[in-house]
Amino acid sequence: MKTIMSLTTASVLAISAGTAFAEGSITAVSWGGAYTKSQVEAYHKPWTAATGNTVVSEDYSGGLAEVKAQVESGSVTWDIIDVEKSDAVRGCDEGLFMEIDHSTLPNGADGSAAADDFIPGSFTDCAVANIVWSTIFAYDSSVIANGPTSIADFFNLDAFPGKRGLRKSPKANLEMALAADGVAAADIYEVLGTDEGVDRAFAKLDTIKDSVVWWEAGAQPPQLLADGEVAMTTAYNGRIFNAVASENKPFEIVWDAQVFDVDMWAIVKGAPNADLAMDFLKFSTATEQLAAQASYISYGPARKSSAPLVGSYHSNASLEMGPQMPTAPDNFATAISNDFEFWADNQDELNERFNAWLAN
Repeated sequence: MKTIMSLTTASVLAISAGTAFAEGSITAVSWGGAYTKSQVEAYHKPWTAATGNTVVSEDYSGGLAEVKAQVESGSVTWDIIDVEKSDAVRGCDEGLFMEIDHSTLPNGADGSAAADDFIPGSFTDCAVANIVWSTIFAYDSSVIANGPTSIADFFNLDAFPGKRGLRKSPKANLEMALAADGVAAADIYEVLGTDEGVDRAFAKLDTIKDSVVWWEAGAQPPQLLADGEVAMTTAYNGRIFNAVASENKPFEIVWDAQVFDVDMWAIVKGAPNADLAMDFLKFSTATEQLAAQASYISYGPARKSSAPLVGSYHSNASLEMGPQMPTAPDNFATAISNDFEFWADNQDELNERFNAWLAN
């Protein structure tokens, strides 16, 4: 099995609130940077305070390669992992994750059952959603005064010269390429489901291939912009928001043809601390915790009951978080909903095609 990304295990962060490590510990794997920081503040530290258990955080860049290697070797060190929905489905099908009884999840703060409180598409057999996020593109407004406004502009090197940052993966790139080529959001996967559609997407990517700087970790796109290495780049919306809100970077998000998705918690099959990981999963996907995370990063909570609790940015009371979310009406007009079933079925084949294309 080929994966989208190579593993880049990064720094290990032990989260403690003054309780003894002997109480118990889990290893939680996520995407690093501002995103993991939001989880540490909203999930890890409160869980430690409530239970006395600790969380060791490890970073990765997506895909199932390391999980598969651990499970197949019988040497599992990870307990719980934050995955894209298509990987949650594939990992469950391949026996890499434990099945979850969703009826055991806590009710919403308004009393609604979890099955009614989570937004549609939040459950798979082995995973529970925590956030709604999107891939967007962004630019530095201090460099480009009259900036791009559409995905077509991202592919227009004549009107907007300079390097482009793209994630080293077919995901989102193929969808955005078709959108730039005139395919409506509602038709993206119908077109991409044909050989001609795949050829069309790669042909559009060909038009900027020589100007692409490839990124893998979510922390890289803001740095590429800050260092002036690219004129514009695709990125996770929360990473650009964090650079603007926390570091005062003059970056602008272009929401046209954003590709939105959910991320999910899954427990690794054979996890050494599976019971503790399940307790953490229930705690971190409760109404209050999901709302708290949204005060640190502009990813939408997966529970409906969390929405009324989402307020301002944690360090700036005047910065309301609602308009920063991918699902805000002004941001959502041309949004593309990631088709997890399409990617679960076609990911291996398109990864091979993408890697061959990169090599040529």
